[in-house]
Parts: sequence; structure tokens; C-alpha cells
Amino acid sequence: MAEGGQKRSKTAHRTPGQIKRHGKTYQAKPDQIKKRGKRNAARAKLMKEGKVKKGDNKEVNHRKPISKGGSNARSNLEVQSRSKNRAHGMSKNTGAKNGMSKKYKKPVAKKEAR
Repeated sequence: MAEGGQKRSKTAHRTPGQIKRHGKTYQAKPDQIKKRGKRNAARAKLMKEGKVKKGDNKEVNHRKPISKGGSNARSNLEVQSRSKNRAHGMSKNTGAKNGMSKKYKKPVAKKEAR
């Protein structure tokens, strides 16, 4: 049990109160609303082409992430399965982000070449 005796969601690992609070605070910020609108517009472009549809377990991936200077231009978009798109940056061996130890989530020291 978590805050206020509420049970945690099996999928989100958060209580309903925590999920509601996140929606009212973070997701309601103007900059997050703009970003969500741009992501939705990117998906709409591919829906119009017939590449994706609602409920098909596919996601629109940005070849060059927006956070790294990418855009929502059609040339930067591709369709991927949900599992593949959400695994970006994860190590195949440990399941942790590349360069991070799974147990401690701290950067792994790089070994010097001799």
C-alpha cells in the first residue's frame, strides 16, 4: 500500500492519486501541451498515409530525437513497434540504459584501451 492506503497500479507502479497529480501538474504545463500537440501531429501525418492506425501497437519514432535537434518533418519519422521504440538506448544484455549499471543506475566507468 502507498499514500493514503491506495494500492499501486500494476502497470504504472503509482497510486491513482499520484497519477492524477501528475496529470494536473506536469502534463498541464503549457510547454508540455505544445510538445504533446507536436507528437500528435507527427502521428497524424503517418495516419494520413495509412502507415499507422489507432490501437495497432505501433508508435512513431523520430530518427533524430527532438531532444537532440530533430524535427517533426516527415523525413525524420518512422513507424516502429511499441516495444522497440520504448527500448531505445537500452542495453540488450542488462536492460539498463547504455553506459549505466542495472543494479545501481550509475554511470559505468569506461575502461581505458592499452
